[in-house]
Amino acid sequence: MDRRKFLEASAVAGAGFAALGELRPAAAQSPNEQLQLMVVGMGGRGRSLATDFDALPGVRVTHVFDVDESRRKLAVETMKAKNGHAVTAGIDFREQLGDDSIDAVVIATGNYWHAPAAILAMKQGKHVYLEKPCSHNPHEGELLVAAAEKYDRIAQHGTQRRSVPGIVEGIAKLREGVIGRVYNAHCYYRNVRGSIGNGKQGDPPAGLDFDLWQGPAPRRPYTDNLLHYNWHWRWHWGNGELGNNGVHLIDVARMGLGVKTPQQVSSLGGRYRYNDDQETPDTQIAVFTFPGGSQITWEAVSCNRFHPAPTRDEVIFYGEDGAASFNGTGCRIVDLKGKTIAETSGRGGWQEHLENFVAAIRGEATVVAPMPVAHHSALLCHLGNTSYRLGRTLTCEPKTGRIVDDTEAMGFWRRAYEPGWEPTV
Repeated sequence: MDRRKFLEASAVAGAGFAALGELRPAAAQSPNEQLQLMVVGMGGRGRSLATDFDALPGVRVTHVFDVDESRRKLAVETMKAKNGHAVTAGIDFREQLGDDSIDAVVIATGNYWHAPAAILAMKQGKHVYLEKPCSHNPHEGELLVAAAEKYDRIAQHGTQRRSVPGIVEGIAKLREGVIGRVYNAHCYYRNVRGSIGNGKQGDPPAGLDFDLWQGPAPRRPYTDNLLHYNWHWRWHWGNGELGNNGVHLIDVARMGLGVKTPQQVSSLGGRYRYNDDQETPDTQIAVFTFPGGSQITWEAVSCNRFHPAPTRDEVIFYGEDGAASFNGTGCRIVDLKGKTIAETSGRGGWQEHLENFVAAIRGEATVVAPMPVAHHSALLCHLGNTSYRLGRTLTCEPKTGRIVDDTEAMGFWRRAYEPGWEPTV
């Protein structure tokens, strides 16, 4: 799909999203100005974001930050090799937030850093591209929405499926009624993750600022099986598979159903494959029921790749007159007899998502994944994890998603912070 057709499809889908009241106006900036960005978190995702943003016309990444010396060096080498210019590398991104030459901050840190870092950046007048999930807990999502509004900043969530042309086109068809009223979306996730083992406490390795790595999170001792990925599976820092990958698929499911916050959430599962330090489930089912009679189901198995859907589809929508099966690039739509009535396909999404963020800063577009959208998708993940951890169904206030008549469950709505680190708007 060429750019003109993609924008036309986006506009059709966007009309449906706007009806949900989730989009916000774009900021104005001269298209002739070069945008200067800094990227925080130099893991694989951060390095990819740095090189890909820097490759866009009129965009230059000038600074990269990471608490790990080896990752900083690799980021500098990667930028030089792929993009042909030097960047300044640093440890603490907060020291650069006062630099007026920086237009935007790209955040690819751990989940527990996402919202606090984004809020600090917006307070300093920076636009923000924020990796998923946007928050570590629901309270932080509420703060992000408030901060983007208060400081009038463009903030884009890294749920790039909202920019995949084939998905955008397919969602538009659902919204047009191709299979009638859509009432259910089933999300599938499969992987073959290994054990994280049992870590040993000790001193952090040389070149790692472990105190800054923990940042807003209350201090815990260093263990040798935590960095740089296994923190995802510890509640203190991560959100499990539901927050890690589920947010992408649940975001697509919300798009197709046109829903925001649930009225009921229930989740069951466990850590069944290995006996190790992982706290989050490797097998989980979460069910979200919405006002008006619709439902999202998330089904994940993290340690076995067998997939029940023949084409390894990620989200399947069920409607009154048929079904629509979505993968990462498009969809196949069938009637009640299984006959294909429409298909969408094509590559892309990643670059388009970055381009959309840049265009919004220049006043040429509206971001497709602003903070209200980000918060509503991440909120479902947080609520699903809360239900799992408590082992019971949650009843929610449909307008806000807040849990009703359950003080213990609302205790998961926010977290404790290291003294002096709590984010405020």
